[in-house]
Amino acid sequence: MTITVFGRSASAFNLILFYVLKELGLSYELVQTTPEEIKSPDYLATKHPFGKTPSLNDDGFQIYETRAIARYLINKYQGTKSSTVLIPSDVQKAALVDQFISVETSYYTQPLVKMLTQLILVKKQGNEPDLKIVNEAREELDKNLDVYEKLLEGKDYLTGEFSLADLLHVPLTFYAINSTDEGGLWNKRPNVSRWLKNLNERECWKNIVTEYKLSEHI
Repeated sequence: MTITVFGRSASAFNLILFYVLKELGLSYELVQTTPEEIKSPDYLATKHPFGKTPSLNDDGFQIYETRAIARYLINKYQGTKSSTVLIPSDVQKAALVDQFISVETSYYTQPLVKMLTQLILVKKQGNEPDLKIVNEAREELDKNLDVYEKLLEGKDYLTGEFSLADLLHVPLTFYAINSTDEGGLWNKRPNVSRWLKNLNERECWKNIVTEYKLSEHI
């Protein structure tokens, strides 16, 4: 079994994939790609037609898009190398994981990416962030985190047990809290804060922070 990931170690969406691989107990090789390489004709033809990362090759099977790759790995390898369950076999429990993945995609990651693009990427490019975009995204995220606070009442994780739905939140949130002044959005909500503490203390995530020297990127 040879799993190769094409991507960049500091990218939040690549970090999600590393997190999944480690929770499943799978070894992999990372091929670091540059912004120029992912726009090359070969990369577009064989790795990702939209010129993005990550892309994964598993013994000749090529697949792109983070959540699709994660589901593929879980469907194929869950339970073979570790006892961690990211998507339960029970149909109804699995449906709830999918429900919260949809929540994460629509109500969490979308406003967070808008905000972080301005506060991190635009600043790194030497430009001033668009404060209108920042404020609108912050307001939307703040409202949605109120819902998260209610959803997490009396629970350690979104479905009650750790799953892919929780894992998907971690890398972007790590950057938001450690690379911007927006940590209060999470810290002022006790249930959300407790949930993040549980996620940040998982051994696989701590290993990723150390292995990929994430403290150097904040």
